[in-house]
Amino acid sequence: MMQPGVRNAITDVPGLMVGSAEDMAVFTGVTVVLPDVRAVAAVDVQGGGTGTRELELLRTDGTVDAVDAIFLAGGSAFGLAAADGVMGYLVEQDRGFPVGDMHVPIVPGAILFDLHNGGDKSGFRSSPEDALPYRALGRAAALGAGSEVRIGNAGAGCGATTTGHAGCWLKGGQGTASIVLESGVTVGALSVVNALGSVVANETGQFLAGMLERSDEFGGRGGAETVEAREQPLNKYGNRDGIANTTLAVVATDAALTKAQAARVVKMAQAGMARAVRPVFTPMDGDVVFALATGRVIMPDPVGDVAQIGMAAADCLSRAIARGVFAADTLGECPAYQNVYPTAD
Repeated sequence: MMQPGVRNAITDVPGLMVGSAEDMAVFTGVTVVLPDVRAVAAVDVQGGGTGTRELELLRTDGTVDAVDAIFLAGGSAFGLAAADGVMGYLVEQDRGFPVGDMHVPIVPGAILFDLHNGGDKSGFRSSPEDALPYRALGRAAALGAGSEVRIGNAGAGCGATTTGHAGCWLKGGQGTASIVLESGVTVGALSVVNALGSVVANETGQFLAGMLERSDEFGGRGGAETVEAREQPLNKYGNRDGIANTTLAVVATDAALTKAQAARVVKMAQAGMARAVRPVFTPMDGDVVFALATGRVIMPDPVGDVAQIGMAAADCLSRAIARGVFAADTLGECPAYQNVYPTAD
């Protein structure tokens, strides 16, 4: 049976590091996925309310076939500035797309809406260029990148929120998971859950992704016997005015994928989000999944292996989503999963 990697994290994929940085006054943060060398990348967008940077470069007909980092950030459109901090760090390392005697770091990314979570948002109303933390958070996340991945209220998951089984406000968060295939290929996922929908199946707190759980990684809640398919009230913030929500993710493998193969893997990975969140891909969500391939393992069966990697990426993403919510702590007035759905002694 396939088992998670040593860390049960996206960094089990050789050649990847992750950094997370938070501003606990603002209730926001940034996560950076940093390959040790430029990695093949792809993206799939399903949400109707995205905020992104450099996605056109990841199209299969784009000129650039590899990236230097991927960032995920809070802050709505303000958070796109996190890429500048990541780029600055990479320039110092002489990393990027070669242009003459210079290097231009390629840092695609996406943002989530965390402006109504109760943190100090005074900087968003005056002198945002000086007051907002995202450039500094992007740099800090890149500088701190390593093999350990913090989950829960970490990185871009710091201020993330979601909903419980009946539409109640619930803390979201950052999660990760991995699996090692029988072929020796490693697949991992990292998610930031700020969804309008719920990851919870019923009033007992079982997760929609419960059937995929490995070793009690999200509380031993297992597969839900029943899913309470009630009408989702769509009012995470106490209203239905269409405020943006998002689940962001990165899936990764050490297989040697082409850009087109990575595009197929990331498309398959979206199924993992659909299994773990209900509803998903709404007009009010900015759901985006990136894929990275570090190219350490040659695939003997390119067609079959891509299908296997895509399936594993979807499973890892479902597990990462549940882990992120399970591990999150109460933040301000937003309660944690374990406060709303306490486990039995």
